[in-house]
Amino acid sequence: MKRLVVALVVMVAAPLFGQEPKTEPKKSDEASFRVGGMIFADFTYTAAPTSLDAEGNAYHPSSFGITRAHINFLGTINRYLSFRVTPDIARESGGGSTLSGSQNYRLKFAYAQVNLDRWTTGGSWVRAGLINTPWIEYEESIYRYRFQGPTLPDREGLMAVADNGVGVRYVFPGDYGDVNAGIYNGETYTRQEPNDQKSLQVRLTARPMPKHALLKGWRVTGFVNEDRYAASRPRRRMIIGTTFEHPRALAGFDLVRADDQPSADAEVLHARGYSAWLNPRLGKGWEILLRRDRYRPDRGDPLTRRRDVAGVAYWLPTGSGTAAALLLDRDSLRTTGAPTLTNYGVKMLISF
Repeated sequence: MKRLVVALVVMVAAPLFGQEPKTEPKKSDEASFRVGGMIFADFTYTAAPTSLDAEGNAYHPSSFGITRAHINFLGTINRYLSFRVTPDIARESGGGSTLSGSQNYRLKFAYAQVNLDRWTTGGSWVRAGLINTPWIEYEESIYRYRFQGPTLPDREGLMAVADNGVGVRYVFPGDYGDVNAGIYNGETYTRQEPNDQKSLQVRLTARPMPKHALLKGWRVTGFVNEDRYAASRPRRRMIIGTTFEHPRALAGFDLVRADDQPSADAEVLHARGYSAWLNPRLGKGWEILLRRDRYRPDRGDPLTRRRDVAGVAYWLPTGSGTAAALLLDRDSLRTTGAPTLTNYGVKMLISF
């Protein structure tokens, strides 16, 4: 593992620092600071199955909710150094807590970033602290419907958007793709590190034909997360995905694999799944979302979960760096041996 980490760091860092500094227009070293935020709000109605109230009467659950809300504090110290601090909302679920059921803020991102534009390609950097993990940040830059629900690896608890560690991103010249690699605690931003095992995560994205009129929007991506619960118990994730972006439609497909042995006396679980989505753009802000996820927690077990999402969205006209959207959707989850869960919802996104 240590040799693999050293080899990775050398491989990624070599192209970054083996180049002569680029000549560029002189930039201001004045510090700057701005505040942004994001809100996911929804109303959800459960069509099936029904539930029973305290008196035994059947009813259809429904609720208004805030599924995500955070504030971004973004700043630049000088042309080389920037930072981000993001507290995020989370519902307290601990049974013994006096705040059980309340929505509390917790730290989600807190990192410093060294911008490498002067020495290498634009968009290359080094980050340290509570930073983005390589896969989810990348995928959500293309799939814009996180406010409908998390992507498959996130929803199934295979990974999270942030973790404590250090990471490097290098953008290939000519817009041919990028590589993002880092070493993390492996416990995500929600838990402390319990031992000395670290997570090595690498995402490599290729854009095969960046100059082609039609195929410039096609990307192929591979992702590996090599980690362990303890020295002899694996916690691995592998994803192979492809996406296509066009002014009239976006689409994506991911194959997901995970190997887990959470406890010493348990068998290794070999999870498999896929996610496919299509996002036609109808014009004047109107879009359609179609998505199917299928996940089997262990290939030796017949239990599977299949989720089908269909919705119509309207993206309001906004200025640069902001977004606002409303989505009407149907979300259907079929689990082996359980009733189908069908929800209808109105979802809202505000980002600034």
